[in-house]
Amino acid sequence: MKFTKMQGAGNDYIYINCLKEQVEDPAALAVRVSDRHFGIGADGLVLICPSAVADFKMRIFNADGSEAKMCGNATRCVAKYVHDNGLTAKNPVTLETLSGVKTIQVAFTDGKVTSARVDMGAPILSPARIPVDLPGETVVAQPLRLPDGACLTVTCVSMGNPHCVAFVEDTANFPLEQTGPRVERHPCFPDRVNAEFVRLLDPLHIAMRVWERGSGETLACGTGACASVAACILNGYCAKDTDVTVTLRGGELLIRWDSVRDTIYMTGPAEVVCTGEIF
Repeated sequence: MKFTKMQGAGNDYIYINCLKEQVEDPAALAVRVSDRHFGIGADGLVLICPSAVADFKMRIFNADGSEAKMCGNATRCVAKYVHDNGLTAKNPVTLETLSGVKTIQVAFTDGKVTSARVDMGAPILSPARIPVDLPGETVVAQPLRLPDGACLTVTCVSMGNPHCVAFVEDTANFPLEQTGPRVERHPCFPDRVNAEFVRLLDPLHIAMRVWERGSGETLACGTGACASVAACILNGYCAKDTDVTVTLRGGELLIRWDSVRDTIYMTGPAEVVCTGEIF
C-alpha cells in the first residue's frame, strides 16, 4: 500500500489515496502507522476518498484509532495532494468531512501547492452542540474544576470538533502532559475534548499549545487555532475582521473571523515529508 506522509505546521499524518487503495480497517491501520517507533510515525491517518457531494472526501483517524470529524491542517494537505498528483485542477477544491463540506483555496510556488486557505465555517458556541455540559447559552470564561482540585477558566467552541480554551501566562512551561489529559477526559465533555492553552502576546498575535483527544500533544492543530482565536474574540482580547497570527510549536497559522460571512478562515503551509510503501 502506497502512502504519503505530509505535515502542516508540524501536524503530521499518513495519507492514503483511496481512489486507488483499499483500507479494510482504518482504525487499526491508524494505530499501526502512527507509532513513532514501530510504525511510520504520525499524529494519525487520513484517507482521501471519492465523494458524492464534493470534489473529494476526507476521513481522519487519530493515533489511538478513534475517528475525528475534522482537522484543519489535514484539509490543506489533502488539497496539496490532489493538486500535486494531478487528481484535480480545480481551485478552490471542495472537501467533504464529517463536519461538513470545506472549501480550500490553494497557492502555488513553482507549480506545487505550498499553502492554502480553508473556509472553516462559523464557530459553534451552543453547549449542546459542542458538546459540553456546563450552564449558559455559551461557555465563555467559565470555571472548570479538574479532578485534582485545580480550576481553569475556560471558553468552549466547536469547529466541527470540540475545543476547550484556557488562557495561561506561560505556554512554554505549562504542565500540558498533566493538565491536558484531565481536561480531555473531564466528565463535562461527553465526547472528550481538545484542550488549548493560550497566551495573548498582543491583539494580533497569540501563542498556543494543544492537547488533542486521541493523540496527546501535537505540534499544531488547525481547528484548535481557529477555536483559540474565536475564544480571544469572545473574551474581548482580539477583534473580528483582523488577521491573528497563532504561533504553535510546529509553526504559524493565520486566522481571521470574517464578520460579514460569519466564517473563520485559516491560512497555513502544507508540505510533503516522504512517500513510500506500507508492507
